[in-house]
Amino acid sequence: MKISPTILLDVPLDSLIMSEEIFGPLLPILTLNNLKECFHVIHSRPKPLAAYLFTKDHKLKERFAKTVSAGSIVVNDTAVHFTLPTLPFGGVGESGIGSYHGKFSFDAFSHKKSVLFKSFLGDSAIRYPPYSRKKLDC
Repeated sequence: MKISPTILLDVPLDSLIMSEEIFGPLLPILTLNNLKECFHVIHSRPKPLAAYLFTKDHKLKERFAKTVSAGSIVVNDTAVHFTLPTLPFGGVGESGIGSYHGKFSFDAFSHKKSVLFKSFLGDSAIRYPPYSRKKLDC
């Protein structure tokens, strides 16, 4: 089964997609009026497995990393934290140990929050299609 990448605009907060962790190519977009409202929405919801922010504002990056509770925080990138084995896979709240059982879950969910700050300068072409044999061998 395939699901094409889909952007969902102005999704109501009480919709089903906003009440579950999303493991697929679905991206709900919320239009909010200001940063205060953004932080209110983040803090009023269950803790996410990962949280992403795109900004050049250093103070906002620091505030986001300090006040948002998530398994991973990534600034100015997406999913790159999965490629770094030195970053912990945290999981908090519903994504943490409380909703899983046994030693495997205890080992997998460290409850340490990984935080990755990336600038907008420089990016590697190896990350993007087309994927040649040379890129895939890296």
